[in-house]
Amino acid sequence: MASVTGKKIVEEVSGWLRVYDDGSVNRSWTGPPELEFFVRPVPPHREFIDGIATNDVVIDPNTNLTVRIYIPQTEHSTVPHKNNTTPKLPLFLHFHGGGFCFSQPDWFLYYHFYSNLARKTPCVLVSVYLPLAPEHKLPAACDAASAAFTWLGAIARSEAHESWLVNLADFNHVFLIGDSTGGNVVHEPVRLSGAIALHPGFLRAELRGSFYEKTETPFLTRDMINKFMDLAVPVASERSKDHPVISPMGPRAPPLAALSLPPVMVAVAEEDLLFDTEMEYCEAMKGAGKEVEVVVSHGVGHCFYLNKIAIESDPKTALEVDKLIQAIVDFVSKH
Repeated sequence: MASVTGKKIVEEVSGWLRVYDDGSVNRSWTGPPELEFFVRPVPPHREFIDGIATNDVVIDPNTNLTVRIYIPQTEHSTVPHKNNTTPKLPLFLHFHGGGFCFSQPDWFLYYHFYSNLARKTPCVLVSVYLPLAPEHKLPAACDAASAAFTWLGAIARSEAHESWLVNLADFNHVFLIGDSTGGNVVHEPVRLSGAIALHPGFLRAELRGSFYEKTETPFLTRDMINKFMDLAVPVASERSKDHPVISPMGPRAPPLAALSLPPVMVAVAEEDLLFDTEMEYCEAMKGAGKEVEVVVSHGVGHCFYLNKIAIESDPKTALEVDKLIQAIVDFVSKH
């Protein structure tokens, strides 16, 4: 492996991440320069820009756990002030993807899609800055997600305060939503109106079918999947034993039938490397008597809805994004 300033790279995922022999990690973008804008942070803006206002809030000073809040501009809404009241909107708690190893809620690729979703639903969206592996291995991301949910509960009970949520969010209409491995975090036994897993990063110890048959993209390759999963689990050999967060339908996970789960929408992409394991999860959930709605996007790959370049250049991709957002809106309306 190459050396950088005297340090040796011991693991690398092209474009996304380098792990050094001293345990440090470099996540600066080294992929194609034309794609770098996807990973650039969008600063929070408390004023409405293109119908969205955002704010970053530290919810746990001890761990610096932070969330990004999106609110849409509607005919009733303004940027929240102390005594402002408006009609309440559904509340989404979002968990970002990245193989548990990279990405942040303030990246442009998330800002672009979730601003659009918040406007069109409309909803208030809270996105959690999840701790990243390998520095913070599983279940660190799940613990942070649980802490964010607990924080929302404290606000709902008036034990904590956040004006943007108190004035705008309907705490009786809460949904979890996650992309890729963020969709794994959505699989939690909590009391909610519903959960939405967008292209969840479910894997089995023995990968087959779509993992080998579908085409790789810059956003998801077989090498990325294998390396990120091994970096995320506490012990590398655990992935070969179906880690319960990565494989909730596997033998080490709690039995699905015993879990109290809300209605779940699972969005899958026909050309996703993970398509077969995502569908295995859906069938296992149905077999356990859970309420599952499967939405299939045709002719597109993993997390296609985050790819602004494809959306703007390919009418087919843009249409599939519109269909996916409408499916989410319909799911929220039903539940």
